[in-house]
Amino acid sequence: MFSAPDFSEHPAFEVRAPADQRVPFVFNSPHSGRFYPPRFLRMTRLDSVAIRRSEDYFVDELFSGAVPLGAPMLMAHFPRAYLDVNREPYELDPRMFADRVPPFANSRSIRVAGGLGTVPRVVSEGTDIYSSRIPVAEAQTRIANIYKPYHQTLRDLLAQTHRRFGFAVLIDCHSMPASVRYGPEGIRPDFIIGDRFGTSASRALSEAAAEILTGMGYLVTANKPYAGGFITEHYGRPLKGLHALQIEVNRGLYMDELTITKKPSFHLLQEDLAAFVAQLMALPDSHFFDYSIAAE
Repeated sequence: MFSAPDFSEHPAFEVRAPADQRVPFVFNSPHSGRFYPPRFLRMTRLDSVAIRRSEDYFVDELFSGAVPLGAPMLMAHFPRAYLDVNREPYELDPRMFADRVPPFANSRSIRVAGGLGTVPRVVSEGTDIYSSRIPVAEAQTRIANIYKPYHQTLRDLLAQTHRRFGFAVLIDCHSMPASVRYGPEGIRPDFIIGDRFGTSASRALSEAAAEILTGMGYLVTANKPYAGGFITEHYGRPLKGLHALQIEVNRGLYMDELTITKKPSFHLLQEDLAAFVAQLMALPDSHFFDYSIAAE
């Protein structure tokens, strides 16, 4: 567990690990944090419900079955509205700061343009988080105290896994709004498997993940509209035996987004995901040494 000044009485993140790691998988839940530091809440103009609109609600719980199956899970307790570790270290939006951002900051990315940088300016609906501009030092402190240790922990987990098993698979766990639609027919996917259009994982692994979920009766799409963020892109190196898949779960399957409460179906989905994870872990090694690029 890790603590930072805003998290002196609550860990910023933690690793839940089995007594013995039995599989070459690492799970990551970077957006399901729901501890809002009191100092941060005093800075925001949003109420206690609106500030949560960027959360991947309960995703750490949905995928919790991975741990008893032998895989560690890194999970954030800090909220995404406070800090987004699925971004480059310094994707900073000059519009939200009282002073100049450092010259090495990436202020021109598409994510920054949308207000969703490393320290977000808005929650997911585009509503401003802060009542006034904040100091750049505020962002730098969060990056130094939480972002960098978080990624160091993730790197260490993947490196240890790769050394032990000869390869490693990162499953980056997320959720998407129930309103998400895709394609001219406006289909609503239950899951989206993101592999950065075949660059972050072997084609065999990506296809197997989709086939398992489809076999359970879910509607699954690949890469659109979510292909994977910084974490998937940064850590996925299939030619080096490092595979990264982003899995987006439709929130309509398990919760009411307006009240932020679980539906009765939550536990059924949780059981299905445990079964999905078990089948994924049981794939033959050939799926992890197939370096072909998945079709877009």
